[in-house]
Amino acid sequence: MSEEQSEKSFQSEDSRTVTVNHSENDAASIEKSSQDRGTGSSSFFLAGFWMRFWAYLIDIIVVGSVTRLLINPIFRAMDVSLVDTSMFAPIAIMDAVIFYGYFILMTKYFSQTIGKMILGLKVIELNGSKPSWGTVLFRELIGRFISATVLILYIVVAFTNKKQGIHDLFADTTVVQEKKRVQFKPAS
Repeated sequence: MSEEQSEKSFQSEDSRTVTVNHSENDAASIEKSSQDRGTGSSSFFLAGFWMRFWAYLIDIIVVGSVTRLLINPIFRAMDVSLVDTSMFAPIAIMDAVIFYGYFILMTKYFSQTIGKMILGLKVIELNGSKPSWGTVLFRELIGRFISATVLILYIVVAFTNKKQGIHDLFADTTVVQEKKRVQFKPAS
């Protein structure tokens, strides 16, 4: 392996080896080899900070649009305040339900949100599988609550080996580029 590249492997709970490769261009990839299925190995490029940032920005626009197009007119018709700053105000509760509901349902059923779909990203567990309900709930409720509360924590993605945010670290997940596969693996 050359000086510009480093490789780290770790074992997942179900006996699959996961390898993270980094090159000088920050072209990080995650490789899983499936010993029990006999399917060989498939590799993914990890999604870095900026790809995930733009996907999250798109998702915030989607969530904000849904709130403003559906919830705000209903609240206006019912003469419910839209400017109450209390954490337990009806508008704040509905915003939270839509925000977390969007991320939970999209991640569980599609392994990606609309922002991730547009940019070709996908959430996977570290063993390469689609996230389970428990993983999604833990990642999106607890991890995203912490990340959304302290926004600066999203920058953690730029500094971790597996390009994981706080919510990914809690749930043992990562975000990969969906269609981009490693074409070349250097000889060891």
